[in-house]
Amino acid sequence: MIIMMIMIMMMMMMMMMIIIIILITGQGGNVTIFWNQQVQTDRTIPNNKPDIIIRDIEKGTCMLIDVAISRDRNVVTKEAEKILKYKDLTIEVQCMWKVKTKVIPVIIGATGTISKSFRKYISNIPGNQKVKELQKTAILGTAHILRKVLT
Repeated sequence: MIIMMIMIMMMMMMMMMIIIIILITGQGGNVTIFWNQQVQTDRTIPNNKPDIIIRDIEKGTCMLIDVAISRDRNVVTKEAEKILKYKDLTIEVQCMWKVKTKVIPVIIGATGTISKSFRKYISNIPGNQKVKELQKTAILGTAHILRKVLT
């Protein structure tokens, strides 16, 4: 039963990542999107596989996006954890690709809870992201898990 809950949570995260990628790809320009791909670096970095990497060659920017669904009480802690987790990778990518790099944590609680800084992080991602849609996805996924567990 726990394995099924973990699998469903992973599916929820995948759906959120797909929604974000679809909204981003509507943008024009010379943008490369990597999804679930390891970044090859000169030195060994343990955390070198963010969920989404968006590299905009024209603007000279790179975004390392990590998506997670967490407990409602853990949202702010998880955001800080994700930023620290990819600090070394951010420095390496800036040196290798000669771009301005930032980590964007997309963390939503299981019942749709978001942090105060969530809208600021989402506004950095190109495209038209709707916070309500992301929250709705998290809530529907939680409801799906509860239905599976309670029946």
